[in-house]
Amino acid sequence: MKWTKAFRKTRGKEMAVDPTFDFEKRRNRPVKYDRELMQQTLRAMKRVEEIKSARQQRFYKNRMKDVKQIEKVRARKEIVQSIDLVAPAASKQRQKTNVVEKAKAKLEQAKSANLEVGK
Repeated sequence: MKWTKAFRKTRGKEMAVDPTFDFEKRRNRPVKYDRELMQQTLRAMKRVEEIKSARQQRFYKNRMKDVKQIEKVRARKEIVQSIDLVAPAASKQRQKTNVVEKAKAKLEQAKSANLEVGK
């Protein structure tokens, strides 16, 4: 099952080993309430969460750093395989640009002819 945590961890898609996971363990010892201890604990929890999120972002970036190159290779391979579909579109594009250029040239000639006649 591809969507389970176990599958994702074995395939290297999620962080499997991280010391911040140790902080999430359940501790069954009751502790006498102490205001300072509670404040320290809350500050530590926030800091651990910051560290954990930074590590997760780094892990994701490292996993995705080669994806753009792979996508480029796939795209080039697909173009090579489907060149018969791409080539007619490219030639049509060239024809359109040639037609536009010819029309602009005719327009310029007509303008210059009108200017010469008006002199």
